[in-house]
This record gives sequence, structure tokens and C-alpha cells, in this order.
Amino acid sequence: MLTGNDLRQKYLDFFAKRNHQIIPSAPIILSGDPTTLFTGSGMQPMMPYLLGQTHPLGKRLCDSQKSFRSGDIEEVGDNRHQTFFEMLGNWSLSDYFKTEQLSWFFEFLTKEVGLDPKRLYVSVFIGDKTNGVPKDHESIAIWQKLFAGVDIQAKEVDLDTEENGAQVGLQGGRIFAYGVKKNWWARNGAIPSTMPAGEPGGPDSEVFYDFGTPHDPKFGRQCHPNCDCGRFLEIGNSVFMLYQKQADGSLKELSQKNLDFGGGLERILAAAHHDPDVFKIDLLFPIIEATEKISAKKYAENASVMRIIADHLKGTVMLIAEGLEPSNKQQGYVLRRLLRRAVLKLTQLKTNLTGSDLSQIVESVFDIYDGVYLDKKQDLSRVGQAIIAETERFQKTLAKGLRELEKHPDITGKVAFDLLATYGFPWELTLEIAAEKGQVVDRNQFAEEFKKHQELSRTASAGMFRGGLADHSETVTKYHTATHLLQQALRDVLGDHVHQAGSNLTNERLRFDFSHDKALTPDQEKAVEKIINQQITADLLVTQKEMAYDEAIKTGALAFFKEKYPAKVTVYHIGDYSRELCGGPHVAHTSEIGKIKIVKQESLGSSLRRVYLKLLA
Repeated sequence: MLTGNDLRQKYLDFFAKRNHQIIPSAPIILSGDPTTLFTGSGMQPMMPYLLGQTHPLGKRLCDSQKSFRSGDIEEVGDNRHQTFFEMLGNWSLSDYFKTEQLSWFFEFLTKEVGLDPKRLYVSVFIGDKTNGVPKDHESIAIWQKLFAGVDIQAKEVDLDTEENGAQVGLQGGRIFAYGVKKNWWARNGAIPSTMPAGEPGGPDSEVFYDFGTPHDPKFGRQCHPNCDCGRFLEIGNSVFMLYQKQADGSLKELSQKNLDFGGGLERILAAAHHDPDVFKIDLLFPIIEATEKISAKKYAENASVMRIIADHLKGTVMLIAEGLEPSNKQQGYVLRRLLRRAVLKLTQLKTNLTGSDLSQIVESVFDIYDGVYLDKKQDLSRVGQAIIAETERFQKTLAKGLRELEKHPDITGKVAFDLLATYGFPWELTLEIAAEKGQVVDRNQFAEEFKKHQELSRTASAGMFRGGLADHSETVTKYHTATHLLQQALRDVLGDHVHQAGSNLTNERLRFDFSHDKALTPDQEKAVEKIINQQITADLLVTQKEMAYDEAIKTGALAFFKEKYPAKVTVYHIGDYSRELCGGPHVAHTSEIGKIKIVKQESLGSSLRRVYLKLLA
């Protein structure tokens, strides 16, 4: 039976034979990218090159990118949604386009993976008259030719919306045209009318696998490829980056037409096994088996709970292995929520949960990915201890939450949300306690409070996006260059153990996370500031050079992130003071930055610190 490792290698080999360079997976937490908390697709690390920057390895690239989508946490529990997954990807940077891409992916699925072409259905873009984007007739013609090659007549059906699809159904179609909500790609899910100026985007074409399961009418009167009933599973998406949003609101065709493909490894593997339950593949089921063993419960009777445990603990292991620690802020908050939800579900299966139980499940994750994304010998103990420590803190949190609940004779939706937001006290547990008191928590009130919280989070994220590297603004470029000076200055003052653990840049400030076990003293803060400002005053020249990774390391270039670098990398030199692997925008001379000041520092845990810097007016 095809394994996850087999499929990953098949994909990379397939595209390597077609002159693609294999690039390593980027970290889940991208350094210097303030546009998002986590790497949610293979496209994210590639965005500078899709926007025009030259990639050191050329115009044809492929990879398998480890990805994490925190927005899917609440969806996990069905047979397909995951927070951590792998995204198979290939890119053409102004090289090949629709004909080659669609033909190659069809060949890969039918010849390499062995999927029955009769079970494949596709979607294309129906067009957008308002913004002058035509229907994707070219992709339709390519798909019809490919299906004809395997004796399948591919009828085209216009559905436009999911709602219409649920009313009219498949109608004997094989190729389905949807509108901007389903078959238009831009970052953050934007459609043409909401894309910011300067943003690239374009139509896409998705491939779906048909498991043939009966349609569930609660998802609509009729089934169609984008129906959520479970019959169809999307397994790949080819994005054709043809347009760029203009300041006047129009879309202009790009002179450099790029192609970005992403396909879920776990989903393609489930299709290869013809089993709609993604959690039965070898990249997930060993975790479920470990859960069955420690709980003495069976997956068949506890599928939803065990899926949550398997997904959340795998994601937890991956994030902690990269150096993230549970906290109450940003990525650390998501990690804490992920782990605590897994522990809560485990406690439902086994009330006397022990550290040894957790260790067994954690080890099962390492066994799956050892030598791929994890190093069992080096990281198992550290990751396991971090998970056990956070679990013990959570158990204390539960006790605090219970005491707080006792203060409220009436458990309202707002009380339930406040307990969740302030103490991390699980919503599910609040419901159970309320039921024991004969009360029913107002879900609408809880949802309203939760929605307010989400809107605040989205506003904050949008602010990060607007002020981030993606806009290449002058201020952000200054801050980005200053991170190089800051890192070297911290190493000069504190020691060579200092290495960057993350950063976030806006037009207002620079935030920098680094390894260090205690607060900087006032004298150390002043020393770091002084060194940085001296290098700025010296007006050092900033240069870049592409070179082999091994050569770059030999020259003393810093490369701290827990990622595999490609054979060829870009090194930025700031005079003779700083030398570092990097890919973002930089000033030409340090004097362009202007004076800086450290305005705040804080702890992120036992071994990480965070400092904030601001440019002085």
C-alpha cells in the first residue's frame, strides 16, 4: 500500500524529471513575515519570487511544505480537516503555464498514483464581467482533451455558486465553472473587488476525487464537487497568476505570468487508498493507535475525539520542535489552545491521564516523521517535557476555572466566553457543568462574544498585513534591515548563544524574538542600542550575493532557523559587521535607517526573550 513517504518522494521525483529544482520545506513559523502567524501553504515562502524576485535555483521549483492552518481548529473532528498537513507544490516563474501544468498533474494522479480518471472531476473559473476577467476557456479545452485521452467525455457545466450547485447538482458534468468565491485565488482569500492595490491574483483550477459515497441532503438538495457532504475531496489546485490589482481598482495583466500549484499530500493519499477518512493513512493512524492503547477505547466508537487528539498533538509536536512555546500571545496562544484541546479530549477518554500516556502519543508522532521533519534522538525528550509541563499547567487552569464558575450562579454565554478567553477554560466543559446545574448556556451570546474577538483578531492581522514585508514600504524595509544589526548586536553583548526565533515588522515598530534565559539589564540595553546606532551612523553598504549554502556557512553567514536550506542561497552583507542568509527587502546603506531605540522587552518563556525597537523621528 502506498505510504506517505512513498507519495512525497514520487511527487518530487516526478517534477525533478521535468527539470524542477527540489527546494526544502520552509519552517511553519516564517521569520520576518508579519503577514500571517503560520505557513499555511507552500505558496507563502515563495511569495517574494512570485512577485518578481529572482529565485537562486531558477524558474522551475517543487517541494513538500509542512503547513499549519489555525483557522481549521474548530473543523477538526470530521474525516478530512487537519491543522497540520503537507502541501505538495510546484511553481513556474514565468516559464510553463496551463497546458503543461494541467497535463502533468493529470498524469501524476492517473499514472504515478494510480487514481481512476473516472473518479476525477475538475473546476475552472467562470469569469468576472465586473472586473473584465473572461471565463477560463483555455483550461476547459485542456481538461476536455485530457479526459478524451482516457475515453471520458467531459461535459462542461456552469454552476457559479455553491448555492446554485446544491440546487441543480452535477447534471452529468465533469468540468464545473464556479465564480470568484471558489475559483479565484488571491492572498487572504480576497476576491478581485477586495484585493489591495499591487496584489497579484488569478483564476485557478481544482481537481476533486469522487469517493462515491451517498449524498447527505443536509448539505443541499443536490451534490456537486464543492459540496461538503464528503463525496468529493479536493486534492489539488493550480493557480494561474495573471493579474495585478491597480490603484484605480482595475486588474492589469502581468507581464510575468506565474503558476502556483498546491496539493494536499494526506488527501491525495486518502484518494489513493479510496478511503474518505484521511485519518486512516499512515501519517495519522499510528497516533490514533497509540491513543487506543493508552485509553483502552476503540477508534470506531470514538472517531471524532481521536481525530482531534491525533491532529492536535501532531501539530503541537511540530510547533514545539521548531522552538515555539505555549503562551498567551499570537503563535504561542494558538499552540496552547491546540494542546489543551487535545488534553481535554484525552481526559474524556481516560480520566487519570499521566505524563507517560502523553509520552507514548508524542513518540508515535516522532516515529512517523523521524528523519523527515523531526529528529527523534535530538528533540523527543525536550518536546515531550514541554507538552507534559503545559498539561500540568492546564490542569491547574481547570481548577481556577472551576473556582471562577462557582462565583456565577447563572452561566451566561458571556461568562462562558470570558472563562475561555481569560483562563483558557474549555467551552465544552462549561456546557457540561451548566447542564449539571440544570442550565442551558446561551450559544448565540457566546457566539456573539466570540465573533467580536475574531473581528478584533482579524483587524490586528490585517494591520500586520498592511504594514508587513508584503508591501515593501520604506519604513518596513528599514526595520527589516535593522533586524540584522539587532541580531549581531545582541550576540556581541550577550554571547553567541543568541539566535533569532521570530520577528514581526509593522510601520510602527520592530519586534524581535531571540534565545536568552534572562532579561537584559539597563546597561545591556544601552550597549545594544549603541552598537546598532554606530553601525547606522557608519553608513555601511548593504549587498547581496548568491552562493552555495555550504560556502555561505564557511564564510560565517548566520543561518539559525530550524529548516533545510536549498543548495543555493542569498546572503546579505552589511559592511563587514553582519552576514546572514535572508530573502527580504533591505536598504542600500545603513544611514537610511535612522536612529533606533529599544522601547520594551518581555519574556516568552524559560529560554526566549522579545524586544521591541522603534525608529526615532
